[in-house]
Amino acid sequence: MKKYFDLKHIKGDAFGGLTAGIVALPLALAFGVSSGLGPSAGLYGAIFVSFFAALFGGTNTQISGPTAPMTAVSMVVIAGIIAINDGDVNKALPAILTIFLLAGLMQVGLGFIGLGKYIKYIPYPVVSGFMTAIGVIILVTQILPAIGYYPKEDRVFVEQFKPHAEELILDNILKEEAGEGVLVLEDFKETIRRAEFISEEQILKESQTLAASEASGVLGAIKVLPGALRHIKWLELMLALGTILIIYGFKRITSAVPSTLVALVVMSAIAVGFHLDYRPIEQIPSGLPLPNFEIFTSLSLSSIAPYIFTALTLALLGAIDSLLTSVVADNMTKTKHQPNQELIGQGIGNSIGALFGGIPGAGATIRTVVNIKSGGKTRLSGMISGVILLVILVSLGPVASKIPAAVLAGILITVGIGVMDYKGLKAIPYMPRPEVIIMIVVLVLSSVWNLVYAVGVGLVFASLMFMKKMGDLTGERSDVKSLKKEKAWDDELDFPESLKEEVYIKHVKGPLFFGSTSDFQQLASQIPDTAVLVAIRMERMQYMDQSGLYAMEDVLVDLSSRGIKVVMVDVLEQPRYMMERIDIIPDLIPKEHLFKTFKDCLKWIKENVKDEVTSTGKA
Repeated sequence: MKKYFDLKHIKGDAFGGLTAGIVALPLALAFGVSSGLGPSAGLYGAIFVSFFAALFGGTNTQISGPTAPMTAVSMVVIAGIIAINDGDVNKALPAILTIFLLAGLMQVGLGFIGLGKYIKYIPYPVVSGFMTAIGVIILVTQILPAIGYYPKEDRVFVEQFKPHAEELILDNILKEEAGEGVLVLEDFKETIRRAEFISEEQILKESQTLAASEASGVLGAIKVLPGALRHIKWLELMLALGTILIIYGFKRITSAVPSTLVALVVMSAIAVGFHLDYRPIEQIPSGLPLPNFEIFTSLSLSSIAPYIFTALTLALLGAIDSLLTSVVADNMTKTKHQPNQELIGQGIGNSIGALFGGIPGAGATIRTVVNIKSGGKTRLSGMISGVILLVILVSLGPVASKIPAAVLAGILITVGIGVMDYKGLKAIPYMPRPEVIIMIVVLVLSSVWNLVYAVGVGLVFASLMFMKKMGDLTGERSDVKSLKKEKAWDDELDFPESLKEEVYIKHVKGPLFFGSTSDFQQLASQIPDTAVLVAIRMERMQYMDQSGLYAMEDVLVDLSSRGIKVVMVDVLEQPRYMMERIDIIPDLIPKEHLFKTFKDCLKWIKENVKDEVTSTGKA
C-alpha cells in the first residue's frame, strides 16, 4: 500500500488535487455543454474518470477528465444517436452511454494485452493533423453559441425543414405499418387515419432536429453563419469576448490562479449581479450522481453496432492522449509511468463514468502540470481532484446552473485555439512532402467529414507511404546485377572471372515483404540466357512474409523452367521455416543446394559449373 498511498506527501497531494480540481471545473462544464449532453455530463466525467483513473492507473501524478479530443469524438457519437432517436436526448442516452462504457472496457482490454508500449508508433503527422482539426472544430462550432445563435430556435431557419420533417414522419408511419403487416395500397385509409394524428408540435420537433443536424459540425456552422450574423445577441457576444480577454489577459498578470476559473467567476458574477438577460447553461441536477441502469435494461445491439469502430477510436484516442500526458509527467517528476497499467486505469475510469452518465476523458496535460507544480506527488492527488469536483457538484450545483452559456463558449474558443499543433503547422515548409500530405489530409477530413474515419485514412496513408519507402530502400539495396556491374562483397572478390557469365549472384538485403516483392519478382527477367546458376545470398534477409514467400516461389519456378539452377547461402531461421512450410525446400531448392557460407558455395560452384560461354565461343 505504501507504493499507492505514501501519506508523507499528503499536504502536496491535497493542494495539488485541490488546484487541479478547480482548474478542471470550468473545462468540465464547457466540455459537457459542447458534447451535447449538458454540463452535468462533463462534471460526472471529470469526477469519476479523475478518481478511478488515478486509483488504478500507472502514472502517479496524472489528472484525468474530459479533454478536447475525447469530447470532439464524443460529439460525433452523441449527435448521431440523438438524430436517429427523433432528437430526444433522454431516449438516446442509454445507447450513448453504452458506447462510452464499451470504449472504457476496450481500454482495459488494450492494457491487458500490452498495447500501451505500441502507442508511440502512431505517426506524428496523423496526431498533428488530428489535434489541429480538434482545435478547428471547437473554434468554429463555438462561434454560434458565442453570438447567442441557436439554429433550433430560429423559426425561419426551422421552417425550411418542415417538408422534409413531414416526409420523415410519414415514412415512419409506413414503416410501422409494414412491421404490422398492413398493406398500404389496399388499406390506404389506415395510413390516412394515422397521419391525421400527427400534430404541429411533432412536425416542429422533427424540423428542429433536422435544423440542428444541418447546422452541426464545421461545415454546418459555416453554412448557417451568414444567417446567424443577422441575429447576433450582443450581450452574449460581449460575455464571450469578456471571457476570452480575461483568460488571455490574466495569464500575463499571474499564473498562480487559473485564468479560466477567474474568467468563469468574474463574467458569471457580472451577468448575475447586474441581472442581465442572458442565456444560462442547462440545469445541473443537485445531489449525488446515480448510476444509469438503462444501459443494461435498454441494451440494443442494433443501435450500437454502427458505433463499435467509434468506441474503439475513443479507446485508442484516450490511450494516446493519456500516455502522451504520462510522458510529460515523467519528464517533470523524473519518474517512469507504467503504460499498460495506465490504460487499465483510464478504462476503469471511463467505464464507471459512463455508468453515471459522464462523457469519456483521458489524461489532461494542463491539469497534470498544475497538479505537479502545486505539489502533487502520488495518485492521491488525482483522487482528491475528483472528490473536490464531487463536493462542488453537491454543494454548488444550483449556483453553477446560473453560469452564462456564452461564457463557456468563450472558454471553449480559447481551448480550441490552444489545442492546435502550432509546432507541426510551422514545420510544414520543412517537412517531407508525404508527411505534409498526411497531416493535411487528416486535418481536412477531420474538420469537414468525420474524425473517426479521418484518423483511419491517415493511418492507412502513413502505413502505405512507409511501406513504399521501405520497399524502395530494400529494392535499391538489392538490385540484381552481373558481377561485372555490381560491387562484389569482400568474400566474392576471388570469384573466377571465367564463370561470371554463367553464375549470377543476388544480394537480398533486408526483409522480403509485400512492399518489396515487385522488385524481387523482376529477378528472373534480369537473368540472361547465358546463366546456368543463380546464387541467392540470404544472410542479410532476416524476415519473409507470405507475400515475399510466394514471390520467392514464383521466381524459383520461373528460373527452373528455364533450366537455371538456384543455390542459397546462409538462409536464416525465419525465412527457412517459411520456405519449408510450402516445400520450396526441398522441392525447388534441394538441401544440398543450401550452404552455410559463401566459401562453401563457391567451392561447390567451381566443382559443378563449367565455363560454357567461353567453351562454345559465345563470349
